[in-house]
Amino acid sequence: MKFAVRVKPGARREAVGGVWGDGALIVAVAAPAVEGKANEAVRKALAGAFGIRRQDVLIVSGERSRDKLVELPDAYDRLRELLG
Repeated sequence: MKFAVRVKPGARREAVGGVWGDGALIVAVAAPAVEGKANEAVRKALAGAFGIRRQDVLIVSGERSRDKLVELPDAYDRLRELLG
């Protein structure tokens, strides 16, 4: 399943949940947006929130942007919960 996420790098605490703009899932990570650190933190945060392996989280587009398109296997029900 593919869906949009809005990343908030440099956050005080990591969190996954909430809606940004047109329905993007908000992912706050403590890692800075430097040298791919925030992207790795996003993969880890999404894996934890969805109960999957970090390797199964694929960033399809937006590697250098706060707005990303990610792909996760079988994530529909959990995504609905996180979006509220």
